[in-house]
Amino acid sequence: QVQLVESGGGLVQAGGSLRLSCAASGNRFRINVMGWYRQAPGKQRELVAVIVSGGSTNYADSVKGRFTISRDNAKNTVYLQMNSLKPEDTAVYYCNVATAFAAYWGQGTQVTVSS
Repeated sequence: QVQLVESGGGLVQAGGSLRLSCAASGNRFRINVMGWYRQAPGKQRELVAVIVSGGSTNYADSVKGRFTISRDNAKNTVYLQMNSLKPEDTAVYYCNVATAFAAYWGQGTQVTVSS
């Protein structure tokens, strides 16, 4: 069973920055895909950014140019650097990792951006 530990959420003013981290442990198989999703109150969970083992990335249009996803394969850790934050970025952010056989979710970390 894969365990995911997220950190880095918090309260920040609009225009500020936060960096989220998610460390995975307990995986028997290689983690191919690592990503971040978010869910705002009353809305569906949506993809924010994803990175595959080779380093290719994909971003939601709403965060392109402001957020950067990266990973450290040796540490099984994925990061999300969030710059120029906006109030509409307020949400619970969830880490997601996938092997060839299963996908796993973190517990979520709250990001609140005040105007």
